Amino acid sequence: MTARIIDGKAIAADLRGKVAAEARKLTAHGIVPGLAVVLVGNDPASEVYVRNKTKAVADAGMRSFDHRLAASATEVELLALVQKLNRDSAVHGVLVQMPLPSHIDAAKVIAAVDPAKDVDGFHPLNVGKLSMGAPGLVPCTPLGCVILAKTVQPSLAGLEAVVIGRSNIVGKPLAQLLLRENATVTVAHSKTRDLPAVCRRADLLVAAIGRAEMIRSDWIKHGATVIDVGINRVAGEGGKTRLVGDVAFAEVAEVAGAITPVPGGVGPMTIACLLANTLQAASMAAGFPALLL
Repeated sequence: MTARIIDGKAIAADLRGKVAAEARKLTAHGIVPGLAVVLVGNDPASEVYVRNKTKAVADAGMRSFDHRLAASATEVELLALVQKLNRDSAVHGVLVQMPLPSHIDAAKVIAAVDPAKDVDGFHPLNVGKLSMGAPGLVPCTPLGCVILAKTVQPSLAGLEAVVIGRSNIVGKPLAQLLLRENATVTVAHSKTRDLPAVCRRADLLVAAIGRAEMIRSDWIKHGATVIDVGINRVAGEGGKTRLVGDVAFAEVAEVAGAITPVPGGVGPMTIACLLANTLQAASMAAGFPALLL
């Protein structure tokens, strides 16, 4: 293996430490950053994710406000709770855990969150700010990807960056963030002609397509930085399952210059960036300078 392994756990721990230090400064001014998380239903994966968020918030010296609604809760009930949290001055960040039950319009819920408290960065106003290059809250996973990439090369200016995936959650906002870093960005997807050839141009390749180990070693430019956003559960030994990314890690690591593992790469950064967004929202609400990363 020749590639440097980008340790997302260590980098996320460092970011969480910086956030905790800044949170203590705000607390000294009588402002305790607060994050409200709303979980509708009892999806097992969402349950685990919310527990991890709650612990991370407490460890950072912030307040956690957890709200749980039954899977049968109506859209009207959820929207009423969101409006209540929007009005609560102790709450600086509002996160409605996805996915929502099918009878609730997720787009309507996202649009109901106060943009100043939209720590997911999904509100149309924040999406627009990102596309314009204006300051605002940005999605956590794409932000984490950029931070990880910059631990390899502090300046991404001029790099050929390829993002595989065009989702509203990762691919599109990541492309905008990379443009903000002055990279030359290509967004590729399932309809891209000769996808391997497009990938081989990349100095920085980010895989967020949701297909287990799709990206092979002959898709990679020698020495490229590879960020793997994928989380896929596949069959393992003894009837057990294991997590893999969208990148065939072992073989790609022989070609790449640096690569994130799965797990232990992008995942830890998502929660760390959520904390950073909550801190930023609290700072802006108090009239302090935005803590842009």
